[in-house]
Amino acid sequence: MRKTDIKIQPKMVNGFKDYLQERENAPATIEKYIRDVRTFLRYVDMVQEDKIKKDILLDYKSWLLQHYSISSVNSMIVALNQFLIYLELGRLRLKRVRVQRQDMENMEKELTKEEFQKLVRDARKLGKDQLAMIMETMCATGIRVSELKFFRVETMRTGVVKVWNKGKYRLVIIPKELQMRLLFYIRKNGLSHGPIFCTKSGKEKDRSNIWKEMKKLAKEAGINTDKVFPHNLRHLFARTFYKTTKNLINLADILGHSNLEVTRSYASDGIKEWKRNLERMRILEV
Repeated sequence: MRKTDIKIQPKMVNGFKDYLQERENAPATIEKYIRDVRTFLRYVDMVQEDKIKKDILLDYKSWLLQHYSISSVNSMIVALNQFLIYLELGRLRLKRVRVQRQDMENMEKELTKEEFQKLVRDARKLGKDQLAMIMETMCATGIRVSELKFFRVETMRTGVVKVWNKGKYRLVIIPKELQMRLLFYIRKNGLSHGPIFCTKSGKEKDRSNIWKEMKKLAKEAGINTDKVFPHNLRHLFARTFYKTTKNLINLADILGHSNLEVTRSYASDGIKEWKRNLERMRILEV
């Protein structure tokens, strides 16, 4: 029997949070989903509606389009759809806004290879070696900022990093040039074990601190700050990799966008192909 006329109650948020935790969603994902659902609840309160119905959801979608960018609207719809599934109202899910793959707004926000290399150069000139190394590591491997914690001193000589994120296990192959720079950074900073990128107190580097440091660096380097944030390094990696190799399947595996079986990960052709394609990118400045 289908649920109808679900009355909105504040306690739903806590139940939704428990649901996401049971599904083993990442803490950052849970935080974002809860924040987005609260935006929806504020909207229904503003329009004085107390029941979840399709017409209210469509009105909310229109309201979002008036107040947020397309990318933000779509990410907020994803969160809302998960909330509806939790409430057993999956049939009311909203469709995301379809956009042209390369619109002008996105093109203007794309970080170029030249801008990335200038950021790295300026970071080193300013004595921000750790930030430079973080940016090079992310841009040469395509990892998420949350995956930096898996880059540890103990595994750096193997050239392979094991990553567990978003419920998926995968291998991250380190290009030779990056590996050499990381090993030099480790020696220079006298690191013997544990995560490579830490605060002065020894804690893992926080994503918000990295975001702030990159924004400050962009301002000092004279580069549009709208282009400079951790996830845009992942975008630059993906664009550069595809332009170099034209291999979407390989790229999907490297970015962790598909399930990667451990046995296939260790297949000789797979690892060698990843490494060959990574080496061909030459994204780091010599």
